Amino acid sequence: MRNIRDARVHTKAHLPQRGEVEALSPSAEALRVGGDLSVRDVTRRHALRIVAAIAGLPLMIAGVRATAPKGRFHIWQGDVLGAASELTLWHTDAALARATILKVRAEIERFERIFSLYRSDSEIARLNATGKLAKPSRELRALIEHSHRLGALSGGAFDISVQPLWKLYEAYFWSRSDTRPDFRSRAHDTARALVDFRNVDSGSSAVAFARSGMSITLNSIAQGYITDAIADLLRNEGFESAVVDLGEIRALGRHPDGRPWRFGIRDGKSPAALERTVELEDTALAVSGGYGTTFDDSGRFHHIFDPRTGASAGTLIDAAVIGPCATIANGLATALCVAGESLAPKLLAAYPGTRAILTRLDGSSVTIAAG
Repeated sequence: MRNIRDARVHTKAHLPQRGEVEALSPSAEALRVGGDLSVRDVTRRHALRIVAAIAGLPLMIAGVRATAPKGRFHIWQGDVLGAASELTLWHTDAALARATILKVRAEIERFERIFSLYRSDSEIARLNATGKLAKPSRELRALIEHSHRLGALSGGAFDISVQPLWKLYEAYFWSRSDTRPDFRSRAHDTARALVDFRNVDSGSSAVAFARSGMSITLNSIAQGYITDAIADLLRNEGFESAVVDLGEIRALGRHPDGRPWRFGIRDGKSPAALERTVELEDTALAVSGGYGTTFDDSGRFHHIFDPRTGASAGTLIDAAVIGPCATIANGLATALCVAGESLAPKLLAAYPGTRAILTRLDGSSVTIAAG
């Protein structure tokens, strides 16, 4: 769902696709460590790139850097919940960076075993297959409970039980395994019969669905959750300057040049262009827009579903949310993309420190802050 360009060098059931991301040190000495160095899909739900400074450093900062230990960027690239992802770490100790990236990869693997829709042995896959999961992990319970709160606050605009809609759209538009007529009516009927977060019962002993045929996806919030967990891990390991992009963005500290980290949000109507840039310092950014994953050439059928109707949401082009943590930003961006501008003040007020940049269908935008 995003696209960003370096100022000097060319340098994502919601199953988001990710786009190209690249972070370079000012001296182009970035060290790539581990992970799969894969080509990025430019149609991903969130496509962001770190924007480097165009101008030179102020003389005072340049003087400090001249006498400071030489640091460098350490970059890991891989996939998280099916989305191309990247860590950008700045540190003087390459050995510490490598060891920390190994810890990060192990932690990501643990989260994949809980939240991934792509592997049959994950907790969420087993829950969807049988309708009940005994002894769910603390992380799964926590995200379901958080999702229930956001679902209630948004009047059902945010709903983790939309996975049956994804299956229906995929079968009709992509695999062509179900091309029966009256698709819109069937999508509406599916939403009424199988989509309702209140029918997902979560307790310490089990998670279960109230109706047969239900299934959930946590991709609209789990990517933010994992992003926060990895950011906290990095901070505990002593990293003060880093960017975690695991489906959502969270920036630690400031850019090594002494300024905030800069990110560009792509123009939903013109994917090759940037709509705006934002600056982050110890904050998170999530962007949701239907243009990220579309089922047809028109773009009218896309992956952000209105749980109440079964149709693809059509109130906004996209919603960008900036806040203290990626979990909340992730969920709010999706909820706002469905609920629209009118509900934004209420939703943001429930999460202090957040603000949203909403792009209307006519291309104009509005910024709304909590409180």
